[in-house]
Amino acid sequence: MFARAFRVRANTSIKGSDRRKLRSDVAAAFPSLSTEQVAELVPSKEELNVIKIYSHKGEAITVYMNHRNPILFEVEKVLYPTVYTLWVYPDLLPAFTTWPPVLQKLAGGADLMLPGVVVPPSGLPQVTRGTLCAVTLQGNRAPVAVGVATMSTEEMLAAGMKGKGVAVLHTHLDHLWEYGDKSSPPTLAPLGTDCAAVESAGDQEELQGKEPGSSCSPEPEQHVDIRDLSLRDRDTCAELLGQEELHENRAAEPAEDASTQDQQEAEDSRTPQEQMDALFNQCFFHALKCRVKKSDLPLLTSTFLGSHMVSCCPAGKQLDIKKSSYKKFSKFLQCMQHQRILQVKELSKGVESIVDVDWKHPDIKAFAVPEGFSSASAAQDSKSEEREQVYHAPEIIPLYGVSTKMIPLFQESGHRKGSILSSSEVRNIIINYVKSNELVDETNKNFVKVNAILCDCLLDKSEQDEISHLKWDELLSRCLERLQPLHQVTFSGQEPVVRKGNIEPIDISIAQRSSNKKVTIIKNLELYGLDPQCVANTLQQKVQASATISPAPGTKDRVQVQIQGNQIHHLAKMLLEEYQLPRKYIQGLDKAPKLGRKK
Repeated sequence: MFARAFRVRANTSIKGSDRRKLRSDVAAAFPSLSTEQVAELVPSKEELNVIKIYSHKGEAITVYMNHRNPILFEVEKVLYPTVYTLWVYPDLLPAFTTWPPVLQKLAGGADLMLPGVVVPPSGLPQVTRGTLCAVTLQGNRAPVAVGVATMSTEEMLAAGMKGKGVAVLHTHLDHLWEYGDKSSPPTLAPLGTDCAAVESAGDQEELQGKEPGSSCSPEPEQHVDIRDLSLRDRDTCAELLGQEELHENRAAEPAEDASTQDQQEAEDSRTPQEQMDALFNQCFFHALKCRVKKSDLPLLTSTFLGSHMVSCCPAGKQLDIKKSSYKKFSKFLQCMQHQRILQVKELSKGVESIVDVDWKHPDIKAFAVPEGFSSASAAQDSKSEEREQVYHAPEIIPLYGVSTKMIPLFQESGHRKGSILSSSEVRNIIINYVKSNELVDETNKNFVKVNAILCDCLLDKSEQDEISHLKWDELLSRCLERLQPLHQVTFSGQEPVVRKGNIEPIDISIAQRSSNKKVTIIKNLELYGLDPQCVANTLQQKVQASATISPAPGTKDRVQVQIQGNQIHHLAKMLLEEYQLPRKYIQGLDKAPKLGRKK
């Protein structure tokens, strides 16, 4: 839920009455807390803030802050503790234990799979489907994740500890944790039964150097490496981390046939995931060294992958980010950014671009181009790939948010302020409201009677005494007009992004420069996933006129394309026919020059 950055809508100080209500809600949601602990969690006099946020998927979430740390978050009227709260009350929720390497995947948005759960000698905690759960790491009782059980304990055991165990909502290292003071989990020793089990296991290598009377420490367990786990445990982590090929290969081999396995590992010690990581690194450095030029920047990350890296892939091989350890191309680029090889920025919301590359970086300079590739052919292939690259227009869906004035009309259907709805959902809610309140006119069913709520929500003050009935279409159009406009953009291969307001169209205008020369200016290309540099290069080749890119006035991170002459005819053909963009998202096509009859 918080694997990606969220958007803060409001941040206010909580009132006394709301504070008392929150305290009672916490006591009801977590009955194991004593009255003193509830008062400590929700203090009476200290500053306590309530923050309204939108997740990257558009979910409306309420977060409660205390001492600069988020302590609780609420989704659909259900309270969840954050990791900061669980570090103070580690036994607040039933906890499932997993291996330390799994935390990175959980923070990236993965759920906890049952093969990755460490079953203690005392057995799994008793939970039912939908129970709030915590996730801890082997050797440390401090929770690192919060989620909901997807099945009961009996169902987990009946399934052979396979499948999804906990749907993870929030973790240590995610963006909600980053919103606090970013402190690390405390080191809490396991309970006595677990500690005794560790001692009885006879793990001499990890307990080497300990005095006989020393208590079991969680530190050795916190530094478990996947290579140090047993074959069964390695398979467990492999399944959780998405290494399906490795898991299937090992499961197909007899456990007792160790000599065959050793021989296979000798032939190729790298797993399929490691091989895909190496292929991505090779194509990445090859593309930066031979394909990308400084004039190409800023360069859309999708263009860099589809047009440059793919063309550097050796024959017979195929890049597949899902089979790598990164799982997402954005995480791969983030890793390269940490090494200071390049810099990636989100020039417009949901659209990332490469804005800078350090071509003097030792890794780029040391990279040797594989045999069969040459710099000249690479540059030529890059140009042809750029021309042949298939652009997929984004899917744009208008959405609507429930505004303060419209709350009375939508609260019967379970929605509240900030709820995001599609036009069809709004239509169904209005129809159900009218029918449930028997507002359809008996004499003419094309009309709806206006009751007090419809009057307050949909009519202006001057109309409230004059209008008693509305047509169905007018009722729906008035409702949509009074809701907050939003839109959802989905680019090919990426997750949907919800933005406020209506999407800005691609703006085409004609300006006059010195000596009465005209130029065509194109703005907002980035909002539709178009690379302004590629558009400028393509136009330049088609019309044989100079094209430049400059910062767009009045914006922070957008650029505009400027090309000599009135080129709207060529632009219209490229945007409508080649890129398949709907005409309603292009503004200024009417300014094309009129084609006169030649004499």
